[in-house]
Amino acid sequence: MFDEPVESLWPSESPRKTFNFHLPYTENYMDTVDQQNALRQAAQKRIKASHALDGDADRLAQYYREWADSYELDVAGERYCGPSIVAELAGVAQAAYIGSDRAATAILDAGCGTGLVGIQLEHLGFRLIDGFDLSGAMAEMARQTGVYRNVEDGIDLNRPLSDYSSASYDVTVCCGVFTLGHVHPDGLRELARVTRPNGFVIASTCKSSAGAMSFEVQVLSLQEAGVLTPAQCLNGGRFLGEEDAHYWVLRVLDKPAELRL
Repeated sequence: MFDEPVESLWPSESPRKTFNFHLPYTENYMDTVDQQNALRQAAQKRIKASHALDGDADRLAQYYREWADSYELDVAGERYCGPSIVAELAGVAQAAYIGSDRAATAILDAGCGTGLVGIQLEHLGFRLIDGFDLSGAMAEMARQTGVYRNVEDGIDLNRPLSDYSSASYDVTVCCGVFTLGHVHPDGLRELARVTRPNGFVIASTCKSSAGAMSFEVQVLSLQEAGVLTPAQCLNGGRFLGEEDAHYWVLRVLDKPAELRL
């Protein structure tokens, strides 16, 4: 069957031959893995650095202006699921309590960034979506999604929302904003003000910083003042990479704005 002995198909014992199995594709693969790891480490550094800006509007605006182009890629690499969870909670609140046609439900996306929450809301059937962000660059990217009715920039949630009337929205969502270096917990009061009585404020707070920011203390304070009441809180849900979050569903109470505030 064979023209020569089978053993001659394999390297002979003498003289001994050395074969190099270091294939080019292995080297390329390792280079790709190294590049991916370096990119992820750089993204994690940018995310972490954003938490050290002390809520300073000028520093935040500058940082996000520089970060805007790579922001979505960075957070996607860290499996950012906060926007989809916040949007789903808005859908549940609307279906269970608001009852009006979803397409006619007015939503404010506070701190909308590049529009990740708005895109999820639009997928769920919401159509009347407004947004605002401190960063002009991020807000412009949100506009380009085409899912928002209106997007304003230069809006600092650490200050009164003077451009927004009281009781204007059925639902206000706020994802990834109440976190270290960004918006202080007392910004929640303004979100409640612009939300209609019996409407909802849905917000995420990073688990690791929720205590330091005293968000829960602010919720209790507003509850005692008759402004809002917690309808649900999902503790320690997935958020961004290894960072978990608390997801708050807060119902605005049926009182005149002047009494609530």
